[in-house]
Amino acid sequence: MILKKRYPPSSSFASYINTESTHQIYAEASGNPHGIPVVFLHGGPGSSCNNNHRRYFDPSRYYIIAYDQRGCGLSTPNGELKNNTSQYLIDDLERIRQHYNIKQWLVFGGSWGACLGLLYAQAHPEQTSGLILRGTFLARGKDLLWFAQHGASELFPSDWKAFTQEIPRNERHDLVTAFYQRLHHGDHSTQLKYAGIWSRWSNKVATHNLTPSGTNRAADDALIRKVKIETHYAHHRYFIVENQILANIDKLPKVPVTIIHGTLDRTCLLSASQQLAAAIPDSELILLDNTGHLIEEEKMISALVNSTDQYIKKLARTARIRTK
Repeated sequence: MILKKRYPPSSSFASYINTESTHQIYAEASGNPHGIPVVFLHGGPGSSCNNNHRRYFDPSRYYIIAYDQRGCGLSTPNGELKNNTSQYLIDDLERIRQHYNIKQWLVFGGSWGACLGLLYAQAHPEQTSGLILRGTFLARGKDLLWFAQHGASELFPSDWKAFTQEIPRNERHDLVTAFYQRLHHGDHSTQLKYAGIWSRWSNKVATHNLTPSGTNRAADDALIRKVKIETHYAHHRYFIVENQILANIDKLPKVPVTIIHGTLDRTCLLSASQQLAAAIPDSELILLDNTGHLIEEEKMISALVNSTDQYIKKLARTARIRTK
């Protein structure tokens, strides 16, 4: 089997998009302005986009929008938590769509980006032409607890010990709250210490299937801001009600949906993608053996590029059906 590679690097044009508050959203457009519009949703919460993310799409056939979510990456103010909830992120997607004068776009996201993409598609079905989702995160209690309480802990016991040993035993029943308190109410040295502990655990769970490429060299303040955003969302249970996505599955538009999940993904539950696929009629579920969580793994790259190539025909066919 020949694995597909990402498309060559291409140039982009950057914009800052105003919001209802002090937040300004950094966005980049690339590819063919007359092509199929697609929006790339990065993970985290708290991560950002990079130049490789637009390489999953044929730049001659796609009009590619990538952006940094509120408080993330090059969006400003960096690390800002005020007016930073899932609903604000959904509203930002609409601002971005309107800024680029896009009527309807393909939503492409992985991990937290898959969760945000599903929430957006349920809120704005008419603006969604399709969904390509990687490593689905449904933001239920069980999804968070697997990562931060019990589940992945059984797979990496020594790393779990390092993650929990600085938390007093009487607080270990709720590790998300324990880290949240130290990151959001501690002094700078406390924030840096616990941001590092959280980040090392997260990296271990996400990268266990890859050859180590060195330690996380994120600058101190940038690391604190990133983990504060992640724990802000986790502590508030992602600002949605329990099982919101599956409970409102009928609100998704009747559009092509592809769900791709690595069988060695230890960050997001494989069962989440399976349950999502079972709930969406005619969706496509692709399971990749010997593949973990990250978008950079070879088989994941190939599956995602293959899917975006296939969607060129799928969306053209869907558009013809809709206009009949």
